Amino acid sequence: MPIAFWVIVALVFWLCWALVARRIMDNPRGDFETGCFWRAIQIYARLVHRLNIQGTEHIPENANPGPLLVVSNHTAGVDPILVQAACPFFVRWMMATDMQIPALSGLWQWTEVIGVDRNGREITATREAIEHLRAHGIIGIFPEGNLERPNRHILPFLPGVGLIIRKSGARVLPVLIEGTPQVDPAWSSLWRRSRATIRFLPMLTYADSGMRAPEIANDLRAKFLEASGWPACDEPDTERPNGK
Repeated sequence: MPIAFWVIVALVFWLCWALVARRIMDNPRGDFETGCFWRAIQIYARLVHRLNIQGTEHIPENANPGPLLVVSNHTAGVDPILVQAACPFFVRWMMATDMQIPALSGLWQWTEVIGVDRNGREITATREAIEHLRAHGIIGIFPEGNLERPNRHILPFLPGVGLIIRKSGARVLPVLIEGTPQVDPAWSSLWRRSRATIRFLPMLTYADSGMRAPEIANDLRAKFLEASGWPACDEPDTERPNGK
């Protein structure tokens, strides 16, 4: 074949690779590994959970909108993956240490998860989250502390979320999740199909509210109750703290 043919083939291949690489590099962290992971979870969310994203007008468009606290109700182990798939920025999640599978320790480190000890004092994790927010970072948190059981009920919000908001002055992006697999243990929701919906609510700020930490937590919960229309569950199932 003439040399011109191979030149054209090479140019087409290079152009296709450049377009793919550009799409991959356009990700919350701006690196190739994160790009591959982010695109993979977006495809996973669409195919496995048929993810429906609502309220996209409330999602900040810039790559680093921090300091920002992403606050979500907690329905299943897959929740943080679905939220990250919908966000154009990197969310550093707070996660109970007893939910972090040891075999995936490398993943927890790479995603910079902040471990929370639910059986002890949470001051170390809270301090780390506040420092990250003050450095214009983004934190994700599930203030209910446990999976919602029964389904479509809002559990009490732990006062720690109010403390983080008050100390950091961060804006709050509320996220309402429903339709995920209601299975136990929590991580088994990763391989169960569903029709999940994520609804982003209007951005909130408590910087000048003068509220104390418990008041902020209660006010935030009230907004989730109003937006969802679900009943409050003031006595969570303490016999299954890990969703098991």
